[in-house]
Amino acid sequence: MKEALLYEKLENSSVRCNLCAHYCVISEGKLGACCVRKNIDGNLYTLVYGRCISRGVDPVEKKPLYHFYPGTGAYSIATPGCNFRCMWCQNADIAHMPREQEQIIGSEISPQEIVSAARRSGCRSIAYTYTEPTIFYEYAYDIARKAHDYGIANIFVTNGYMTAQMLDSIYPYLDAANVDLKAFREKTYHRLVGAGLAPILESMKRMKEQGIWLEVTTLVIPGVNDDSEELKDAASFIANELGVDVPWHISRFHPSYKMTDRPPTPISTLEKAREIGKEQGLLYIYLGNVPGDSNTNCYRCGKLLIQRIGYWVERNDIEDGKCPKCGAVIAGVWD
Repeated sequence: MKEALLYEKLENSSVRCNLCAHYCVISEGKLGACCVRKNIDGNLYTLVYGRCISRGVDPVEKKPLYHFYPGTGAYSIATPGCNFRCMWCQNADIAHMPREQEQIIGSEISPQEIVSAARRSGCRSIAYTYTEPTIFYEYAYDIARKAHDYGIANIFVTNGYMTAQMLDSIYPYLDAANVDLKAFREKTYHRLVGAGLAPILESMKRMKEQGIWLEVTTLVIPGVNDDSEELKDAASFIANELGVDVPWHISRFHPSYKMTDRPPTPISTLEKAREIGKEQGLLYIYLGNVPGDSNTNCYRCGKLLIQRIGYWVERNDIEDGKCPKCGAVIAGVWD
């Protein structure tokens, strides 16, 4: 165990965790909503520091990040636990392990060992992913600082439910994030996720202000968030509050975990969502979990700039961050 950061002591040996927007008040001997932070004798401890349950090299496109060092490797890690309870979780076996199985497993791997492994693998970045990086913040923070010493970038693949205090402390070392915008209705978040929408929107706006490269993913689920008006509201928020150059990844749902009562998302629904995004002015829209539709084209002249086969970059013609044909500036972080 390691004493947690970002908490305050209250009366009667209780503590308040200021890491995520749940702001859990935790009595002595109890756990927070994530089930990986525990009050012991009036002090808050993280139970997952160094407990790496998954790690490996992924293409950065798998995060998905299409405008952040495309074609490079991202050394990807996770610990058990999550502060959400999504009914369709793709990694439920590790994300919900502490709550559903009441156990925390994982190899003891130090921050320096993670960074060394990333360097040996030739990775351009380290991605904190698979589960929610906010809940293993102390571990991610120590890794991220060491990674920057070696010129390795840091990526959060996140639900965005962190506090401003947490973002302010990590942002000097956080280079990019993909935020999972699961819906655009408060009632959906409360009913199926166990959280709220507003803090996520604030987190994304704060990331943009801090200069963190941001991309947004929406898993479109039949009967949950596939209504045209809801998709329009989501696209409008991205375009008007974050910027038309923020890439929007629209992904196809496949039945999993506790949501096996509905079919995969029709391709026509994803295509409809893409048209809605274009109508709202978004310049870069990608369809996920389907073959094709992963290329990057110039928004001005239409030239093919980055050709992808699945998650792999076959060709990248962007020159100095611009389209070589018409000179349009292509938003992103490029080598």
